[in-house]
Order: sequence, then C-alpha cells, then structure tokens
Amino acid sequence: MPGKPLDPASPRALLGAELRVARERAGMSQAALGEKLFVSGSYVGQMEAGTRRITLELTKSIDEILGTGGFFTRNAGKQGKSKYPDHFVEAAEAEAEALAIREYAPQIIPGLLQTEAYARAVFRAYQPTAPTAIIDELVANRLARSAILANETTPLLWCVLDEAVLRRAGDDPKLLAEALRHIANLIRTSRIIVQILPFSAGFHSGMQGFLQLMAFDDAPPLAYVEGPGTGQLFDDPATVGRHALTYDLLTASALSPRQSLALIESVAEEYEHDQQP
Repeated sequence: MPGKPLDPASPRALLGAELRVARERAGMSQAALGEKLFVSGSYVGQMEAGTRRITLELTKSIDEILGTGGFFTRNAGKQGKSKYPDHFVEAAEAEAEALAIREYAPQIIPGLLQTEAYARAVFRAYQPTAPTAIIDELVANRLARSAILANETTPLLWCVLDEAVLRRAGDDPKLLAEALRHIANLIRTSRIIVQILPFSAGFHSGMQGFLQLMAFDDAPPLAYVEGPGTGQLFDDPATVGRHALTYDLLTASALSPRQSLALIESVAEEYEHDQQP
C-alpha cells in the first residue's frame, strides 16, 4: 500500500522534520532522545513523522537536550490549536495520517461513519443543555474527520460493531436506518470492511470498551482506547500488541463481512418501516 505523505505546509510536519534534523545533528538516536525525554523512541519517531504533535510540555526539554536555543518552545504553538477535545487531539491527528485503521465500537456508530443527523443526535444526548451553536460546531468537526474516506483506498478502514450499535435507535428509528444505509453503501462500494459482533457471541475480548488501532507508513503503530470523557494513546509495542490481539479475537467472534452486511441492511429495513420496538 503506498504511503500517504504529510502536507508539506503542515506546521506539525515541518516542526517534526526540524526535530529530526536537530536530533541527527546532535548525534542521538530516537531511543536515546526518548530516554532523556522519558518517552519511547517510537514516540520520538511519531513526533518527527508528524503523526503526533510536539507538546508544549516537551519543548523546553527538547531545546535543552538538543541545544536548539528555544526554537521548539517558540514554535510549538504554531502547530495550531486543535478543534478536538484534549483527550482526543493526538488520536484524531494520527488518524488523519494512518494507512490502516481498525476499530471496535461497543455502543454507537464510530465517528468516521456517522451521518450528520446521527452525529447531531449523539452530541445532543451527550450535552442536552448545550447551545445549538456548540452542537453545530461539534457535528461539523466530526463530519470533517470522515473526509479521509474520500480517498478510494487509503486509509483501509475495518470496523467491528457490537450488535448493540444496530439496536440503539433513540426517538427516531428512521435516523438510525439512514445511518445504517450509509454504512451499507460504503461496504457495497468496497470502501470499508465491517463485521458485526452478535449478542450470541456472549462474553468477548472487547468488553472493556472502544478500541482503535492505527498503522502508518513511516512510524510505529498506535492503539487508542476511550472511556467517558477520557482517552489514551499507546505506542509501547507490548501494549499495542495486546490490543491488536483483542481486535483479532473480536474479528474471530464476529459475523463474516457478508453476513454482517445482510444484518445491517435487514435492521435498516426494519427501522425504515418502524418495526423495531
């Protein structure tokens, strides 16, 4: 699969490139710099590749260790303020550069696959008293993420959806029907792979919650786990490997892609005719 180069005009990509130059000029490996920064060598590699932003907390140490005269401290702010919640910033930015994304969603349709109406209903449920302008902004940001699917092949997106995702209709069953038809269309155009984890699977490896795995062309893989208002991105190979095994077990317990598509379209038809309780 061909790599997806960063936008050369991206401040984060340019700052990462400067970090690589400064590190190599200092004669340090990624692992050696990471040890001094109390992060992994792969974390340094991800900052250099632009898949992770260089945080303000690290810039002072980087300047001191590499002797860059405050360059990174002065320029870290130029990476721009993210439009995503703090706990999701790094994951969202990494997602935009990934060659492959694998997700397990236990309760709701993943953000990359949500329709506007579905996203609006989800955010309104999260924040029932928020002003309409706030909800509009959240919806716009979520839909902007899905622009990565405009590319016909990259990233590869493979999702395992718990059957609960198909059954949580809310007040408007037709809203969920539209969302499921959207997913079915993406499957039928060979843009995404989706498997449904049926209730009949019983206990399974993903019961702790949402999981996302990301693979890159020039940086180590990442794993992201999320809870209510919290999220954590992992780059440690052992931790990423453990989460990858969790995902493999989920796919083994799920319906085949063909069976999953049939179930998605069947449930969508039921909701279109409002036949679900």
